[in-house]
Formats: sequence, C-alpha cells, structure tokens
Amino acid sequence: MKYTLEERLEIGRRIYDGEISRYEAAEQYGINDQTARNYMRMYRDANKLPPKQGKRAGSTLLFKNDRVGIDDLEAMTKEELIHELIKARITEARLKKGYEVKGDGTVVLYDSKNTK
Repeated sequence: MKYTLEERLEIGRRIYDGEISRYEAAEQYGINDQTARNYMRMYRDANKLPPKQGKRAGSTLLFKNDRVGIDDLEAMTKEELIHELIKARITEARLKKGYEVKGDGTVVLYDSKNTK
C-alpha cells in the first residue's frame, strides 16, 4: 500500500514519539517493520531531531541479580553506571569460568560440570 509523504511522516512521528512500536506500525499499516523504521527516520530527519535513544521492547540489564530497567539506568550518575558495568563484567567472567560469588565474596558456588 502506498502512503503519501504526509502519511509517512505521521507514521514516523507516532513511532518516534513512542505511541506505537515499529512492529505495531507495520501490522497496523500493512508495511514491513523496516519500512516503518525508515518512516520514523524520515520524520526525524525532516524535523532535525536527534536519533531515538528510547526504550526497546523488553530492554533490561541484569545487575546484582536485579532486573534494572532503562529508567533506572537513566537515573544513575556516571560513576554509578561505571561501577555497575564493572560489577556486571566481573560476574560475567566468573560465570564463564564456572563459579559464582555470593554476598561479600566469602562464599563461592561452583558449577557441578566444572568440578572434579
């Protein structure tokens, strides 16, 4: 289905403003999700807006075994973000080696497949 430039920009505005996702727009307007994304970019460029850095569907990170949403991350200071990123990378490295540290680090839990 062909849309006029004004209709494309309106679809793009709705996506950019977060009213609907690009997948919802694709379903609603009978277009491909990449086309919906392109409409959003057309709207952004036509209005000289910054690239969208908003939430992604289901976007969360795992820090300290807590689910931290994007809103929580935006509220953190730069130092807090760096600290949490370092802790997450340490935890990831430990899990790759087959163990997890609980609490203050005095309790180490080993994965059964890595112990002999």
